[in-house]
Amino acid sequence: MKLIKKPLLVLSAAALLSLAACGNTDKTESASGKKLSGDILIDGSSTVAPIMEAVSEEYTAAQPDVHASVGISGTGGGFEKFTKGETDLSNASRPIKDEEAAIAKENNIDYIQLELAYDGLSVVVSKDNDFVDKLTVEELAKMWAVDSKVKTWNDVNPAWPKEEIKFFSPGTESGTFDYFKEAILDKGDVRKDTQMSEDDNVLVTGVAGEKNAIGFFGHAYYEENKDKLKVVPVVNPETGEAVEPTEETIKDGSYAPLSREIFTYVNKKSLERAEVIDYLKFANENVPTLAEEVGYVPLEDEKYEDNLKKLDEAAKK
Repeated sequence: MKLIKKPLLVLSAAALLSLAACGNTDKTESASGKKLSGDILIDGSSTVAPIMEAVSEEYTAAQPDVHASVGISGTGGGFEKFTKGETDLSNASRPIKDEEAAIAKENNIDYIQLELAYDGLSVVVSKDNDFVDKLTVEELAKMWAVDSKVKTWNDVNPAWPKEEIKFFSPGTESGTFDYFKEAILDKGDVRKDTQMSEDDNVLVTGVAGEKNAIGFFGHAYYEENKDKLKVVPVVNPETGEAVEPTEETIKDGSYAPLSREIFTYVNKKSLERAEVIDYLKFANENVPTLAEEVGYVPLEDEKYEDNLKKLDEAAKK
């Protein structure tokens, strides 16, 4: 994903707190100000990847001898590696599941969860689609359910054309896929003819290239490709209003039920390494700005302050 370059201005109270604790920090200086080296292994959600890729890009400018590449094996795939101790950080578009946490415990992997930003899972159709102006949760469920009888747009709404729908979805290892199933399908499976990929850029290409396609993925991928995609407002089940995902509606929760938080998980043992704790403090200071640049919504300042406290407490143990 292309990163929109802007000056790195740290605007949150969390950033100011971190600056006070760690000394002057800007886009050319790491949190510690010391020259560091090493490899930081990061994998997981393709939804979270744009934020962490932006962090790594800026951090490399400050610490060129620290390599922090970001893999995208999906939230589930990332946790599979993380709970075995194979990675330092695991990006996730959903909280860790009980069964994943149990594996981590069996392998003596202790971890902390850091909240990064808000995301609005965005439902999209082709730019050439001129008839879908909104969808309800019930219509989405009717379309996507594993036992769905829907084949054409006319099956969803009699006013829409009898054109066969092409379905695109994140893969089964994706936290976005899990979230959609929980929020829309009551944890049921998606229809069998869905074209799936762990790479959201593949989904963007698929939906953009099919006039009668529909898909869903993290909001940043829509923001990056809004010139060739059309976002579909979703009717809020409580208010009955059709709401488009925007920074405001995602943050205030009115884009429901598809607004959520996204995370990164940190192996506490990795915090014994100076480059990891430095990278994470740098990330926490700059995520409010970088998240917005790549299409996500920053959290409240207090949550970044909580992240910093978690890091400091974990690093002391």
